[in-house]
Amino acid sequence: MGRYYFGDIEGKFMFAVQSSNAADRFGSVGYAPDVIEYHFNEEHLPKINEELEKLKDAHEKVTKFFEQVDGWNDEMMEDYGLTQQDMSDYADYNLGKNIKDYVEENGDCYFTAEL
Repeated sequence: MGRYYFGDIEGKFMFAVQSSNAADRFGSVGYAPDVIEYHFNEEHLPKINEELEKLKDAHEKVTKFFEQVDGWNDEMMEDYGLTQQDMSDYADYNLGKNIKDYVEENGDCYFTAEL
């Protein structure tokens, strides 16, 4: 079982490291009945780019880790020097990049995230 987001972009939140409101950090705050609905447009691009830049180092570090392994556990992460925050930032970077790419291509992006 997992939590998904769907709409203009679709994906699955990274298990045990990424919250359903992860997209809040990119400048649009979702509201939560039993899902969180998001709308991003070109006005959000500066904030999206700012957050992606903050997450870039963790994304690169975790990407290199995943090039060497197929999965992960706490011991593997510790051996490689990764933290839970690194994994969360990696997952958030991927979400933010999907948002950015869709906004740049289409002008705005709507999606709903399961809680």
